[in-house]
Amino acid sequence: MKLQIIPLNGQNRRHKRQAIGLLVENPNMWPAAEIARAVINTLLAPNRVCLCAVDGNDNVVGIVGGLPDYDGFVWEMHPLVVKKTHQGHGIGRRLVRALEREAGARGALTIILGTDDMDSATSLSDVNLYDNTGGRIANMTCRKRHAYRFYKKCGYRAIGVIPDANGPGKPDILMGKRISKRRSQLATLTPVEGGKS
Repeated sequence: MKLQIIPLNGQNRRHKRQAIGLLVENPNMWPAAEIARAVINTLLAPNRVCLCAVDGNDNVVGIVGGLPDYDGFVWEMHPLVVKKTHQGHGIGRRLVRALEREAGARGALTIILGTDDMDSATSLSDVNLYDNTGGRIANMTCRKRHAYRFYKKCGYRAIGVIPDANGPGKPDILMGKRISKRRSQLATLTPVEGGKS
C-alpha cells in the first residue's frame, strides 16, 4: 500500500475534514463532530504536531497528534487513529515512529500516552488500584483486545495508572517511552549515602 506521512495542513480542507471524520469513527472518544473538530484545531496550533497518513488516492487514513509539556522534554501522544478499513497494515506503527522522530527533533526526551480501559480489557480494571499499585502495573495482563498490546510492541511501557478515570473500575493506563538517543544524566549521578549530601 502506497502511503505517505505528512503534516496535516490546516488549509487543506479536504484533509482536515477527513481527519475529523477519523475521530468521529470512534464515538466512545469523540461523540460529536464539534468535539473532533476542536481536537484537530488544537493540534494545528503553534508548537503542536498533527501528522497524517495519506494513501495513494490522497485520502487521510490515519492521524497522530503530539502535545509538548514539561518545557518540551515530554510530549503526549494524542490522538492516534487509523481508519477502521486500514487497520492491521502497519499504519499505526508508522505514525508512532514519525511522531517520535518529530518530537525528538524538537528536543523531546520522552513520549507519554494514556490508553483507557473502558470495557475490562486488562487486569487493571475492576480492582482497587490504590492497593499494591506498582505490583498491579508490573503484573498487568490483557483479558481481551486492548491498545496496550499495540503500544507495548512499539516500545512503550506502563508507567502509571489513573484509577476510575472513566468511571468506577475503568482506569486510564499511562504508558511512556524514552525517545532520545542521548544518555540519561541520571546514569552519571552518584548516589547520596545515608540520605545526606
